[in-house]
Amino acid sequence: MKLKSVLLAALFASVATVAVAQTPLPPADPLDDRSAKRVERMEKVVRELRAIVFQGRDTGKPVVVQPAETDAQIGALNERVGDLEQTLTKLNGQNETANFELTKANRAAADQKARADALEQRLAAVEKTLADLQTAAAAQVAAPAVGTTPPPPAPPADPAVAFKQAKDLLLAGDYANAEQAFSAFVANYPESTRSAEAKYWWGETLFVREAYSDAAGAYIGAIRGWPQTTWGPDATLKLARSLVALKKTTDACRTLDELSKRYPKAPAQVTSRAASTRVAAKCS
Repeated sequence: MKLKSVLLAALFASVATVAVAQTPLPPADPLDDRSAKRVERMEKVVRELRAIVFQGRDTGKPVVVQPAETDAQIGALNERVGDLEQTLTKLNGQNETANFELTKANRAAADQKARADALEQRLAAVEKTLADLQTAAAAQVAAPAVGTTPPPPAPPADPAVAFKQAKDLLLAGDYANAEQAFSAFVANYPESTRSAEAKYWWGETLFVREAYSDAAGAYIGAIRGWPQTTWGPDATLKLARSLVALKKTTDACRTLDELSKRYPKAPAQVTSRAASTRVAAKCS
């Protein structure tokens, strides 16, 4: 009963306060927004007190007042939102760091590939040089004594026979004699339909022994007119590699540009070597 009396007294006091607050004011002194909000809050309190009193009267049970949303709860929610924002900022930073590391890894992989291609090219040159030295040593052993070298045989009357003899020497690994045979074919049969191909194989024998200047000249003669033959793309590539060896990188890059333009369907091995040659020449 004491609680009920207290609540009734509070209710009546609040009602009186609201009544006073709701008394119309003179037109010259209207309520501002702040006063209007205070009136609304007091009305809400009156409604809540009235509900509490009626609940206690009707049920006869103790009244449990459930607190509304408090500033503390709102503050806790704000803290959680702040924590989530900090976590998101941290994750964004980690993502940027991961992207940076991935970019570095890609660049490192590209550098490794360029070095591997350069090493492959050097290894190929060393292998060819070794093969040339072995061939030269074998020819030295088989050569007759000084002063007894017989004169070179007369070229065959049939260009096809001369070409086959030169090609057989090349396939046998006798690069020195193959070089002479293809050189003689070019000189003796300039009008032959296989003259350009003979220049290509002549360039190959020169390239093997790293005579890059002479090899470049032979390759240029072979690809004049950009022949659509099986050896055309390889001759263009070898010309570019010879120019790189001669430190004529600008000309080498132009030759590689023509290679992709003139022979778009070049074999995969040629395009792969062309890519590594571009790296060696530092083409843009």
